[in-house]
Amino acid sequence: MAKCIGNLKLRIPGGRATAGPPVGSTLGQWGLNMMDFINPFNEQTKEYQGKDVIVHIKVYEDRSFDWVCLGRPVDDLIREKIKLDKGSGRPNTEKVGKISMEQIREIAEVKREQLNAIDIEGACKIIAGTARSMGVEVTE
Repeated sequence: MAKCIGNLKLRIPGGRATAGPPVGSTLGQWGLNMMDFINPFNEQTKEYQGKDVIVHIKVYEDRSFDWVCLGRPVDDLIREKIKLDKGSGRPNTEKVGKISMEQIREIAEVKREQLNAIDIEGACKIIAGTARSMGVEVTE
């Protein structure tokens, strides 16, 4: 196996990757064939049509690569769950919404595989922390 020379993390609209920025400019810097990524990515993420998706790409020294789609970002899921346009610019003093522990648990179930948590309770704490950092109040 070739040596890994780069780890890229991109946020791309599902099913809508194009050769333009951010995909084209990022992959182009590493000398990778964009279409080898774009076509399979669009096919695999068509269920997320237009919603942002997190992708990790590993680049190897022989100009090959592999990638993993991690699904939707937690902040997007929180905003969607409580129907919020954006988080707070000052989360400590300016609260923009409320989220229940039940809603947090639903998000944690979806993101459990990607979170660094032993059990669902730990995953809920991670999601709750993200919500607080967005200026969203966590209720029981």
